[in-house]
Amino acid sequence: MQETKSFDEFMGNVTSQILTPLVTLLAVIAFALFVWGVVQMIAFGGDEEKRSIGQKHMVWGIVGLVILFGASGIVSILGNVVNSTLTP
Repeated sequence: MQETKSFDEFMGNVTSQILTPLVTLLAVIAFALFVWGVVQMIAFGGDEEKRSIGQKHMVWGIVGLVILFGASGIVSILGNVVNSTLTP
């Protein structure tokens, strides 16, 4: 029983001190990429090539956010399923 408690504490510490800040940092980077794409589209509205680059930045920012939040959701669901099956 003690092993289970220490493993739960370890995983809680890993999640709160490593994974959560890392996912937050990556989400901020993806959002910044999206905003940079919007700025490029507005600033270079007349130049089709630079506008296209801005659109690509926007798309990749959205893709990054979708992947991050989707993976977080899947990990959360799996954690709840595993936790509920281990609990008597």
